[in-house]
Amino acid sequence: MPERIIPIFPDSSSRTLPAPLAPGRIPCGALGLPLTDTRQRPLTDLRISVTDRCNFRCRYCMPREVFDGRYRYLPHADLLSFEEITRLARLFTQLGVRKIRLTGGEPLLRKDIETLIAQLAALRTPAGVPLDLTLTTNGALLAHKAQALREAGLRRITVSLDALEDAVFRRINDADFSVAGVLKGIDAAQAAGLSPVKINMVVQRGVNDHQILPLARRFRGSGRILRFIEYMDVGATNGWRMDQVVPSREVLACLQEEFALVPLARAMPGETAERWGYARADGHRHDPALGEVGFISSVTQAFCGACNRVRLSTDGRLYLCLFADTGYDLRAPLRAGADDETLAGAIAAIWQGRADRYSELRASLSAAPRIEMSYIGG
Repeated sequence: MPERIIPIFPDSSSRTLPAPLAPGRIPCGALGLPLTDTRQRPLTDLRISVTDRCNFRCRYCMPREVFDGRYRYLPHADLLSFEEITRLARLFTQLGVRKIRLTGGEPLLRKDIETLIAQLAALRTPAGVPLDLTLTTNGALLAHKAQALREAGLRRITVSLDALEDAVFRRINDADFSVAGVLKGIDAAQAAGLSPVKINMVVQRGVNDHQILPLARRFRGSGRILRFIEYMDVGATNGWRMDQVVPSREVLACLQEEFALVPLARAMPGETAERWGYARADGHRHDPALGEVGFISSVTQAFCGACNRVRLSTDGRLYLCLFADTGYDLRAPLRAGADDETLAGAIAAIWQGRADRYSELRASLSAAPRIEMSYIGG
């Protein structure tokens, strides 16, 4: 059977890198000045995809009929090496990044991922502060990896879990992975000190919306934070439809039928999740022992105005939005011998020209081509 090649994004060409800013004009953290885009959004959050491969075949991300045995993944030579990733991460840190999240595909499939984590954990901000280093995983390999990840320097972890009922979960991941295995990984992560462990549930109407309360009951008072994510129109292969989206307000109403919840302040500027805490017996005050839930509402409550994150793909392209169509190729100048000053200047110029706000314009842009989430992470 011939090999089938399916583009991971419609236009495989990259945008031309802008002319680097002159060294004296780079407003990096070392100068005490935030690097902001055209909407005055600071650059503080870098998401790095370390692989385009995954052992799950969730329909909302990597449906099996597209990502099958004939799908051609990126060759190893195209992937950024750990040293290349670390070098770029150091430059981003100099430009204001304070948080790095490793994603995939499934990042735990990248061989020796602990080596990369150790390199990133050694980075410091211009003020000498360690980075907030975290990782998002489907949890299938986490039980075997959690302790090594923590020892390498990982600080926190987020685990995707879309159902508590095993049959539902197996249908969603379409790879016959069990809920029990993921729960074992979550327990191992918490035991290793990767805390707080966050649990992400992508809610789809008619698929797993009946699992909202079972998951809430499971993690209430457990020290883990459950977050509900609206099903998003990422990429071009998941067959997204608006009628499959369960708005966060509907999920909240479902929870409030059983639990008293009180609103909490956002954890930090640019935080995507709206937080609600389980209330004490009086129903009015948050009980920290019972924990909290979060809602990420990219579809119904766009948060573009505070978006402070940028994404580095597996093969070194820089994307300014999860819903972007093309990125800026950093790998080519990196491998051509560009010095740090040139690379940092180009990155600064890219961010300063950023005007992306897809979620605010979704209705008029819904038919536009977009890259696949498995290529740049969620």
